[in-house]
Amino acid sequence: MPTIPSPLPGVFYRRPSPDQDTYVSEGDQITEGQTIGLIEVMKNFTELKATAAGTVTEFLVDDESEVSVGQDVAVLE
Repeated sequence: MPTIPSPLPGVFYRRPSPDQDTYVSEGDQITEGQTIGLIEVMKNFTELKATAAGTVTEFLVDDESEVSVGQDVAVLE
């Protein structure tokens, strides 16, 4: 199954801000290039975009958890 890896190290966020809904949830259909979260590095936020289209079956990283370069964040079906 395809995965979506983190392009850089930082903190993974599933929502654009604490008072907004998540970008996507498990079970959602997504398209290639769709934003699924943010990676924050030293107060700079970079969108994490889907590398393929499919259904998000699982997030491998909790919201507000640290990720490293190449670490898989989500699994697609």
